[in-house]
Amino acid sequence: MHEMALCEGIIGIVEEEARKHAFSRVKVIFLEIGALSHAAPEAMTFCFEAVAARTIARGARLEIVETPAIAWCVACSTSVEIRHRYGPCPSCGSHRLQVTGGEEMRVKELEVD
Repeated sequence: MHEMALCEGIIGIVEEEARKHAFSRVKVIFLEIGALSHAAPEAMTFCFEAVAARTIARGARLEIVETPAIAWCVACSTSVEIRHRYGPCPSCGSHRLQVTGGEEMRVKELEVD
């Protein structure tokens, strides 16, 4: 379960932002998770509560925004949404795809006091 380590990283980002911008409480963390990121949203929510318990993010809500997996199809020169990393192009069936989105995970926004 690498989600625990990912959540520790999120708390590190939040604490760094709290030092920079002098806020004392986080109410909501908006987190983008790509479909190909290998981070399970349900596990992230569970781990976040455990990791945040004794930090500035205690009691904060983790709002997860899932982003689609996007690839460039070399065969039909089209940007397409894909279901899996090695799946076929939904337009032409080719497997000559280059992933261009959906691997990321990032803290997009914080709502703070």
